[in-house]
Amino acid sequence: MAVEEVKAAEAAVAGEAAVAEEPVADEEEIAELDDDMKAAISTEAAGSPVEEEEDSDADGEEGVAEHLKEAVEGSLRMKRLLENDGEEEEPGKKKAKISTPEDKLMMKLLLKWQMTDDLVSKYVLKEVCNFDELKNLDNTNYVPDKFHWQKSAPDLLARYVNDVRERKGAGGGGLDVVSTFKFRFKIDAAQDKVLRSLSHKDLRYVLNNFDGSKKLEEVITEAKDYEPEEESTETALPDGTGVSTIGRFSRLELIDPLADAAVFGDANLTFAIKLARHRKALGHVGRVVATTFEDLPTLQERYPEINESIKLLEEHFAEVYHEVDCTRVAVDDRFKGMENSLGAVYYNYPHSGAVGGFFDGHPLVNWRHENLMRLFFRALRTFVKPGGSVKVASNMGAVGVRFSYIVNSAISNEFIHVETMPFLEWHLHRYGRSYGDRRDTYKRPDAENNQSYNSQRAESDMVYCFCYAPSGETLSSEKIITNPPNLKTLVSCTDGPFKTLHGVAKTNLAQQLRKRFVTEASGTHVG
Repeated sequence: MAVEEVKAAEAAVAGEAAVAEEPVADEEEIAELDDDMKAAISTEAAGSPVEEEEDSDADGEEGVAEHLKEAVEGSLRMKRLLENDGEEEEPGKKKAKISTPEDKLMMKLLLKWQMTDDLVSKYVLKEVCNFDELKNLDNTNYVPDKFHWQKSAPDLLARYVNDVRERKGAGGGGLDVVSTFKFRFKIDAAQDKVLRSLSHKDLRYVLNNFDGSKKLEEVITEAKDYEPEEESTETALPDGTGVSTIGRFSRLELIDPLADAAVFGDANLTFAIKLARHRKALGHVGRVVATTFEDLPTLQERYPEINESIKLLEEHFAEVYHEVDCTRVAVDDRFKGMENSLGAVYYNYPHSGAVGGFFDGHPLVNWRHENLMRLFFRALRTFVKPGGSVKVASNMGAVGVRFSYIVNSAISNEFIHVETMPFLEWHLHRYGRSYGDRRDTYKRPDAENNQSYNSQRAESDMVYCFCYAPSGETLSSEKIITNPPNLKTLVSCTDGPFKTLHGVAKTNLAQQLRKRFVTEASGTHVG
């Protein structure tokens, strides 16, 4: 395939990238491919599949400092899997096939559903489900709808598994500090009532010191005799109602005044400006590091005022970095020397970018959204100081980056879920929201008043708040990421942009998708 044709096909596969988490493709978009994609596919139909270019891994483990290897391990693994078509080892090496209990149960389900040839459903069962979830599928006699008018059976299966998993959690809506504490330690209603009656000083002591090794009542007794240091935040309104007073710290963004703060994925930099002004008004001396995922020329095309925004940030002594992949900061030279220095991190409305023809929740593209959160929190372990805060804003009904991806990824990387507060209650919520993609060029929300951004219901927007509490132990590297689908699974897909394709055209599109995934895994935005 000519280079121009490859680029045209890649651009078409990328589709309209979207930050909004509502479905990004309607029936017409799924049924019809873009004209340039059709042209590229028809040109290739008579030829052979696209030959892939060799891509050297400049960020191999050999070039990463020892203390940064944990931060970049997942990114490197994902890239290897994509380049080697699902294999950790070099392609071509034969591996002994071992039948596990999970494999047997998976085959039992596929046989029961008469879907043994459905490789996408097999991928969902293998990569999305754990053993308990497979047993639950078997025991509940769930059967994915193979004749749904809008979604494919694998898509419905993946959504069902995630919905069941989330129902067992604390939920994606607003949760105060006692609610998250109650879920974390499984305390009963009576203990919950006692905690809610505590003063600010006493409740903060309990939240900071209870770890399950003592009875809760003992720690509450200790709290009443505890005298905090004069300089600590526990002396702020010590006799005030505990739950509401601590909640005000999050809502008013009363963060560490000495530590640096980093903002990731801020498309038009309006949130970073809001934060920089806020810190200046409070007399903070810590830096603000503002980052964008796009390069400066792209930002200048989408946001005419971007140069003025950068100038304003620099006047507030902020640093502005472009082309920053928040999952790969460990291999970004601009972050050298910033280990254990960040006291606050912000990532508003994370999204991996849409893939034309697929809904965000489709399993062949949804793994990217989950891995974004997994790798984001993994990378932060090296750069956030113990006790530092991380806030991720998202919509509780998002189907791309689901709220459970945010919460579970944080917890698995030793970030305690402190609170989930409604976005509209946050002191920093009034900034110029944007789509964060090419739509900002022609369909831009009002950056001043935020009046035209209506892609999500504002009352469903939440800020998920976390605190870094490292145990000092080495984390398991067994399940850092959700493995991506291999080429065979992509080719077997029968919905989305593959719906009307067959033969070589279908293989070409699958290869273009896989090439896009490799590019994304290397830290380059597509679409």
